[in-house]
Amino acid sequence: MRKIRGTAMKVIAHLDKCRGYGSCMLEAPAVFELDEDENRVVVLDDEPGDELRAKTERAVRSCPARALQVTG
Repeated sequence: MRKIRGTAMKVIAHLDKCRGYGSCMLEAPAVFELDEDENRVVVLDDEPGDELRAKTERAVRSCPARALQVTG
């Protein structure tokens, strides 16, 4: 995927794939949280600003279950 700076980013969580590893939360705690009762990711900010782009993209790549996606 080609990254274009300044383009709005959208975070998508595929909850059916999420296994609650929490690696996304460690990489980008302002964007992701773990619902401990459901053992699933919670997207706190589905359109994070450009200042969180690198951390969010790292979080998406760190997910072992491939449950996260970024567009834009």
